[in-house]
Amino acid sequence: MRSPRAKPSSSRTRVVVVTADPSFADLVRDTFRAAPQIELEVIDGALAAQADAVAAADATVVVIDLNVAGADDMAALEALTARLDGWPPVVTVTDVFDKEVMRQLLKLRIADFLVKPVQPVELVRTCARVVQTPAAGDTSEAEIFTYLSAVGGAGVTTLAIQTALLLLGSGTQKTRPATCLVDLDFQHGACADYLDLEPRLDLGEIEPRPERLDRQLLEVMLSYHASGLAVIAAPCRPAEMRSFDPEIVTRLLDLVSSHFNYVVIDLPRTWFPWTDNVLLGSNRVYVVSELTVPGIKHAKQLVGAIRERLDEGPRPQVLINRFEQSLFGTGLRKRDLDQALGDDLLATIPNDYRLVREAIDRGVPLDEVKPGNRISAQLRKIVTPAQATERAVEPTAKRRLGLSWARG
Repeated sequence: MRSPRAKPSSSRTRVVVVTADPSFADLVRDTFRAAPQIELEVIDGALAAQADAVAAADATVVVIDLNVAGADDMAALEALTARLDGWPPVVTVTDVFDKEVMRQLLKLRIADFLVKPVQPVELVRTCARVVQTPAAGDTSEAEIFTYLSAVGGAGVTTLAIQTALLLLGSGTQKTRPATCLVDLDFQHGACADYLDLEPRLDLGEIEPRPERLDRQLLEVMLSYHASGLAVIAAPCRPAEMRSFDPEIVTRLLDLVSSHFNYVVIDLPRTWFPWTDNVLLGSNRVYVVSELTVPGIKHAKQLVGAIRERLDEGPRPQVLINRFEQSLFGTGLRKRDLDQALGDDLLATIPNDYRLVREAIDRGVPLDEVKPGNRISAQLRKIVTPAQATERAVEPTAKRRLGLSWARG
C-alpha cells in the first residue's frame, strides 16, 4: 500500500515512475535519492495494470517504463494520455528504439522518450526539462529581470535565484512558465553553487564560433534544478578577468529569450562591453544595495549612470536588501531611504540571515526551508505577474528589440 502524500509545493518536482523492471526501479531510486528536492514514487507493475494509480498520483512528471511489444501497454498509454490531457508531462522509457513506436508516441504528444540503458543524469535532466518547456506554439517574448549590485556582498545572487524560483511557480501547476536563471558573472558567479548544480556553460567552445550556438548546443549547456528551473552558468574562474566578444553574450541571451517565458539575469558589478546591451534588453532592472550610507550613495550613483548611458532603456529601481530596523534603535530608517532615493526606491527586503544561509548550504529555495517567509513574500509582491508594479516596464515598442539585445 502506498503511503499518503502531501501535495508538492510549486518549487518541488514530484516524479512518479511505473515499471515492472526491478533493475530499472533500483536505478530510479538510486538516481533520485541524492536529490532531496525531488519527491519520488515508484509504482511496481505494468502500465496496463497501474494506469489508475498513475492518474491519481498527483505527479509533476510521469515516467513510464513501456513494454512496446505488448498491445495492452500501448492501449493503456493512449487512454492515460487522453485522461491526463497534457498534464503532467509523460516521459516513456523503452528497451529498443523502434521508429513505428516513436511515431505513435509523437501522436500521443509524449513529452520525451528515453531508450535503455538510461543514464541517471539524462533521466534527471529530462524530467526537469519537460516540466518547464514552453507550450507548443508559444512565441511570446520572454520577460527579462536583471539584478546588479551597487556594493559588494549585497545579496544579488540570492535575490536572483529566489526571483527565478518564484516566477517558475507563478503559474498553475499545469501552466508552469518556463524559467531560466542566467549567471553572467563569469569570474565569480555563484548561482550554480547556491543551487548545488554543475555549471555546464562552456564559453571556450562557443567563443571561436558564436554562430554554432543553437537550441541543441544550448540544451547541452543548461543545468536543471530539481524544481525544473533551468540555469546557465559557467565554471567559476576567480583568477581570470576574461572579456568576451559581445556577440557571444548577445547570441546566448537571444537564444535563451526565445525559448523561455521568464529570464532572470545575475549581472556582475564590473561593466563589460556587453553590459549596455543586457540592460537595454531587460524589462526590469533592479539595483541591489544595503542599508548603509555608502551603499545608498552607490545605488543612487549607479541608477544615475544607467539612466545617463541608456536613456531609452528600462527604468532602474533600487532594492535595499537585509533591511531591519528596531523601534528604538539607531541608524538609518525607512524615511532616510525615501529622502535619499526618492522614486528610485522600489522596496526593502527583510533580513533573515539564518534562513538564507541554510537555504544556500542545502541548495534549496527559501520557501522549502521556511514556507511563507518574509523574504519570499516581499519578492513575490515585487516580481510575480499578479503583483508586480508596471513602473519599470517601458512601452511595448521600446521593449521589442527583436530580442536582439540592442545590437548596433
